[in-house]
Parts: sequence; structure tokens; C-alpha cells
Amino acid sequence: MTRCAWAEQSPELREYHDAEWGFPVADDRRLFEKLCLESFQSGLSWRTILSKRVNFRAAFAGFHVETVARFGEDDVARLLADAGIVRNRSKIEAIINNARRCEELVEDEGSLAAFIWSYEPRSDELGEAQAMTTSPASVAMAKELKARGWTFLGPTTIFAFMQSMGLLNDHLRACATWPAVDRARAEFVRP
Repeated sequence: MTRCAWAEQSPELREYHDAEWGFPVADDRRLFEKLCLESFQSGLSWRTILSKRVNFRAAFAGFHVETVARFGEDDVARLLADAGIVRNRSKIEAIINNARRCEELVEDEGSLAAFIWSYEPRSDELGEAQAMTTSPASVAMAKELKARGWTFLGPTTIFAFMQSMGLLNDHLRACATWPAVDRARAEFVRP
């Protein structure tokens, strides 16, 4: 089976590539989780974050926005002591802040999904698959999130998020998963 080259680095990456990466998502909890994990990835490999994803889910209450938004200093201390996750105070505090900002965003926009999918890039904004690290849409979304008080989410991080959550099909055309993602995107009902 032909895959995007990055997926061949480990069994975990192959599974993630084949079953998740690029398939469209409209579930607010999953979108928030992925934004958080992309923030934690900054400066690290996705494989590192993926291998700790179960631990992140346990540490951050399944990424339920309302719960994470209520985390306080005791939770920050608990998370800094958790060897199963990335123990970076700035990133941990950013996730808690972003949960609070997410609650505000949902109040304004109706859902995180509605906000996210309003930034779906146009096909003429995209170049060759996996050749870009940002797009006009990722720059715009990052700018808007920053204006709303979100932290640790720049244009490159947002572009990686958009690739993974199906806002574009960035699988290589020769990749065996490309047609499945293309079908899923065609059938997907945007929020």
C-alpha cells in the first residue's frame, strides 16, 4: 500500500495516517483535543505526541472544554508532575487559557466546529500536497484566535491542524488513503 512517506516511520503513524489524518471532523471535543495536541507538538515530533495521546486525554479530562476551563493552580501542579505528558508550563497554561477562550468562542459562534470550518481553504489557496506549511486560511484563523486571546497557536500549527482535521486533503495523490479522504470530504456536512 502506498502511503505518504511520513506515515512509514512507525506503526502508530501508519494507523493514524490511514484512519484519522485528513478525514473531516465536526465534533467540538475532538477539534479542541487536536488543537491542544498540536500546541503541545510545537518543537517536538508528532510521533512523540501521538504516543502520549492516551496520557494527555487522562490528564486533561478527555479534553472536555468545560472541565479544562475550570482547571486551576492545583491542576497545573498536577500536570507538571505527570511524566506521561509533555511537562511544559507555558503549554499547559495555554491549554487551560484556550479552553476558557473556547467557551467564549462557542457562545459567539455556536460551536467550535462552525468557527473552524468557516476557514476551510479554497482549492486555489493550496499548492502541491504537503509542500506548504501555512496557507492564507491558516494565517487568518491563527490571527483571529490570537485576537480572541488564544495562545500557542500560530499559522504553521493551525495549518497542521487543518491538514489533520480534514479541512483539506493533503494526502499525496499517489497515497492509497487520498480517495477515501476525498470521498469523506465530499460527503461531509459542514457545520
